[in-house]
Amino acid sequence: MTDHPDTDPAPIRPLWRDRIIAKVLQRKWRLSRGLTMGAQMCVINADNQILLIRHGYRRGWHFPGGGVEFGESILESGNRELLEEAGVIPRTTPELFGIYTNFAHFPGDHIALFVVREFDQPTKPKPSFEIQEQGFFSRDALPAETVGGARRRLAEIFDNKPRITAW
Repeated sequence: MTDHPDTDPAPIRPLWRDRIIAKVLQRKWRLSRGLTMGAQMCVINADNQILLIRHGYRRGWHFPGGGVEFGESILESGNRELLEEAGVIPRTTPELFGIYTNFAHFPGDHIALFVVREFDQPTKPKPSFEIQEQGFFSRDALPAETVGGARRRLAEIFDNKPRITAW
């Protein structure tokens, strides 16, 4: 009896192989484009606490957010990432606070920062490899590992510090 190609199960690839392939494709994608765009969301609750997340794949505490996907607006990207990472849904259109360069990360990288003050959080996603923790923190009790870009943006938002174009 011969196996028919349409009925054979797909071969199972090891997870490490998929990760290597993804990394290679990501680098090729980044090198083939002059510009990458990301959206970050600074969520501020009624007590002026800030939502921060801790990833499983990079150090520090960050605003929720991520890269803009093909066919997606920057705002759509930010809202999608906010829902996926923190279970947060803005009640009103987030305010575009600024657009920053992130050339230390990648020479063509840019980040749009939105501020969200009115929102619902009907669910709180369980910890995963991507997002290990999330929480609301007051400015005087930010986690020690809060990244510099987030700290600089908070000073701009709350203290009217001059806006710096680099993340």
